Amino acid sequence: GTQCKHSSERSPRLIIQLVLEVGRNSPDKMHNSEDTSDTSGKGQKDREDRGSLLDDTKSSVGSGNTNMPGLCRPGLSCSSPPRIISVTEVLETARDVSNMTIAHEIVMNSNFQFQKVESPQNSLERRVKEIVHKAFWDSLQAQLNETPPQYSQAIKLLQEVKESLLTLLLPGHTRLRAQIGEVLDMELIEQQAEHDALDIQQLASFIVGMMGTLCAPVRDAEIKKLKGLTEIVSLFREIFRVLDLMKIDMANFTMKALKPHLQQESIQYERSKFQTFLNKQPNALEYTTAWLKAATEETANSVSPTRGNCPAVVSPTVVLNQGFMNLLKWDQDTDNYPETMLMDRSRLQELKQRVDQLTLVASILLVTSNTAGAAICGLPGFVDKVKQVTCALLDGLNYKLEEILVAVSDQIHREVNKLLPEHGYTPLTSEQEAILKGQIGSITQRGNVIRNLIGERIHSYLKGFLNFPSPQKCLHDLPGGLAPIQAELREIGCTLSRVLHHNRMVFGPYYSGILVKLLFMDSDAGMDSR
Repeated sequence: GTQCKHSSERSPRLIIQLVLEVGRNSPDKMHNSEDTSDTSGKGQKDREDRGSLLDDTKSSVGSGNTNMPGLCRPGLSCSSPPRIISVTEVLETARDVSNMTIAHEIVMNSNFQFQKVESPQNSLERRVKEIVHKAFWDSLQAQLNETPPQYSQAIKLLQEVKESLLTLLLPGHTRLRAQIGEVLDMELIEQQAEHDALDIQQLASFIVGMMGTLCAPVRDAEIKKLKGLTEIVSLFREIFRVLDLMKIDMANFTMKALKPHLQQESIQYERSKFQTFLNKQPNALEYTTAWLKAATEETANSVSPTRGNCPAVVSPTVVLNQGFMNLLKWDQDTDNYPETMLMDRSRLQELKQRVDQLTLVASILLVTSNTAGAAICGLPGFVDKVKQVTCALLDGLNYKLEEILVAVSDQIHREVNKLLPEHGYTPLTSEQEAILKGQIGSITQRGNVIRNLIGERIHSYLKGFLNFPSPQKCLHDLPGGLAPIQAELREIGCTLSRVLHHNRMVFGPYYSGILVKLLFMDSDAGMDSR
């Protein structure tokens, strides 16, 4: 309850700094956030450097420059000559890229949070940590067992506890801040220790009580356990463990409370960090340029020439949207992923997998409808049952698709023959069964007409979401054959629109620079100012 008060007093920039501080100073890591480490190219050192920098995800806040880059013409080398990058520059750039990734996840990942991560059981890291911790607490116990007790190590722990409690306070907690400073007055505590008048048990009780005041309700059980401990070393060990959890709770709480206010701050912050990276790695937009060049050529080829064989007019917005949609067809095994999309790569790959699965589901339902008749597909619950069976079997697309579709066709055949007699229809004949299974099995073929048609319709429907800043208001028509998967497609479309709208806001100036060069320098395409 105490954490909720005055939460609005923290600015968006402060919360970004807070969560980065937690990530840097504790053994906790981001939970449910995507990895953006696959960035290294082959053959050229500058690509390797870029990949190694983007692999790092543990660093602190850096400073950035918001000036827009002077981009080079595609196919030509940058004006800046190659230079040797120092280790310090590499580490600084890695830190900036890491911070940019964390700030991006705060805004884009609804499940983003920090969690305490323990080392695997029997791992070397865990064993070393346990040995070091045991030696530390044994040393504390030995000091307290001396006659008279030695408090030098205990005083250092009290100082750390005091600092941890102060970090959990909000700006409005002036009374609690004064109370902590008064009770945990380190000069007074040192004087009491010198005269063997230090009541460390009383101080520990105050600390536990203050932790109970500041903690989230989810930690009430932990505080209750602390109050039941009487052995001082065990109590302090648990106090530090629970304080670590409270720091994570504070970061997650504050981040959630201010999330609606973070987007604009994140846009400027991400752009600043990317510009800092670009200043040190001038060729860092090589793959982005190639990606937009391919989208430009594809868009120009799809536009009919104007009168008098004049060049076709190509809109930069249309080109960019086409580039975004091409990411849903991207080969996951290739390394030349656009640099500006790396932070969303795993997120887009997940959407691609869902689109591929829904393409198969819609294709199978269309084949079933054509074979068994539209009447059975209109029966209550039939489509949902087929979707459930198909998605369950297609859930592991890493297996051979041919084998999966054989199992799918068998299951659908059983479901159809079970429902047909129940509703007064004749079961499928052997010939119809062979046609059903044959057409479902042929969906795996690259040139399958039904699968290609459904895929084109799905991409056309999802592309419509990119034209609306608020995807919830997108009401464009649903192409035929997609009604059974409309809800799933709408969810994907809203997610895709949100991700790409944020990306456009962050990297729009870079895209504009690249597209201006591509559209003005390409003799086969004109330019539209839209």
